[in-house]
Amino acid sequence: MFLSLRVRASQGTQAIADLRKAVPTGFRGRPTIRRDPCAADCSACRDACPTQAIRLAPVALDLGRCVFCNACAEVCPETKIEFRPEPRMGGNEPVDLTVREGEEEMVRVRASAAFSRLFGRSLKMRQVSAGGCNACELELNAVTNVNFDVQRFGIEWVASPRHADALVLTGPLTRNMKEAVRLAWDAMPEPRFVVAVGACAISGGLYDGAAGVDRGFLESVGPSLYVPGCPPHPLTFVNAILDLLGIA
Repeated sequence: MFLSLRVRASQGTQAIADLRKAVPTGFRGRPTIRRDPCAADCSACRDACPTQAIRLAPVALDLGRCVFCNACAEVCPETKIEFRPEPRMGGNEPVDLTVREGEEEMVRVRASAAFSRLFGRSLKMRQVSAGGCNACELELNAVTNVNFDVQRFGIEWVASPRHADALVLTGPLTRNMKEAVRLAWDAMPEPRFVVAVGACAISGGLYDGAAGVDRGFLESVGPSLYVPGCPPHPLTFVNAILDLLGIA
């Protein structure tokens, strides 16, 4: 008992009381792009991007493709691009994930009245790693730990897709996982929806166009929520889910 008290005294309260206001230290999150003019004929940021996430004139950055490597910010001679620790950057559609030059705020996840009515008090999720590197999977596992404790909102993981309302996909969707993803989806009862988590799931990321990738499932079953990152912070995922369900 005394050991437990000493640990509590040294570590304090680990649970994050208000997940909406929490901003992680040292996290490379939602970027901003200043409106300052680029140098003549400069394409340094676009050329440095390993996933073709940047377009020019005007400068825009697609978070669905971005791996948050910071290469674009490092090479920009005008320091137009800055990655900030803001974790909230999910979207209902791929277009919502584009950060444009001069925009201070991104489009927020829009609450769904139907999802709020159906899942606002209880949401069961089944996670499938479709060829992921395990980074996104580790961060998703953390959303139920003592720090983030998403279960306080009635949101939790389940072991079987037969018990799930949402299929949470990570990884680029490899050919080897094509059948497993479809089997998991077909096993889920209606109503159900898909959440794409991480650059690989949203766009293919570094593996876009690779011979071993088959993204046909996402082309036939469009996600209802996109959570960017490489990997996303647990707060990015939690806030996106809460926004979708309309939970204040």
